[in-house]
Amino acid sequence: MDLTYLHTFREVALRQSFTRAAEELGYAQSSVTTQIQKLEKAYDVQLFERFGKGLRLTSAGEELLRFAVQMLDLYQQSKERLGNQSGGTLSIGTIDSLAAYFLPPYLQELRERYEGLSVRLQTGREAHILKQVKDGELDLGLILDDEPSDPTLAWQTIRDEPLVLLASPGHPLCRKKKIALEHLAGAEWIMPEESCNYRIMLEKALKQSGTPYVIGLELGNPEAIKRCVMSGSGISLLPRMAAAAEIGRGELVSLPFAHPGLRLTLLLAMHLKKWISNPLRELVDRIRHAAD
Repeated sequence: MDLTYLHTFREVALRQSFTRAAEELGYAQSSVTTQIQKLEKAYDVQLFERFGKGLRLTSAGEELLRFAVQMLDLYQQSKERLGNQSGGTLSIGTIDSLAAYFLPPYLQELRERYEGLSVRLQTGREAHILKQVKDGELDLGLILDDEPSDPTLAWQTIRDEPLVLLASPGHPLCRKKKIALEHLAGAEWIMPEESCNYRIMLEKALKQSGTPYVIGLELGNPEAIKRCVMSGSGISLLPRMAAAAEIGRGELVSLPFAHPGLRLTLLLAMHLKKWISNPLRELVDRIRHAAD
């Protein structure tokens, strides 16, 4: 069987779309359809089914995806070991903040060193990222959380990442030398989405202390949150890396606030049996030394 078919199958499964897979691979959509049909004929199963306007894997498709990921990984391993090559594709899952403010310089250095390397960076929620790492769909996952959550994965703790309470320079809270939770009573918050782990930590701390709060805006993007804080009267909690530039320019103020229940750690997760290519090993080494 041509491994190209398995590669195409993996792309369709990841993107849940024949059209998007064809665009990514540079194929005509009819070619993608034909390859999937040949796979289905070879295995005598249906691999995809329609789900609303999209696609989802059948149970047979989910099973084949696990094998396909391993087979393609072994193929890449054989290429690198036999041909001393350093190309291939590196698949990384992470959250928006890390994709925007932490990973870019590391990825740029890696691509300069390995010219044939293709990097696929996917963003999503922490739970989905870890599931993809566990299923072998991602080479590594990089998240912010308070501690490792899945003992079946290989974890590396990179560094602590401070959470900062942000306000515009003219906000009344900027006049305080030290801020406690009671000083935030009635404050208008610009919050990230409900599933965000540091929002969950914040709301838990506010509720446990009996501190009333108001959610003025709920936004899913750190850039949008910062813009709204800069232009309004709301406050927000973000990882320091996401606001370091604006704090340095005086566009935002990091308020003098700390709470033991509000802490994040930069964590790296990989499959326990993941084969480590040269580019992946170098990326992990560089990230591990991020705190040095």
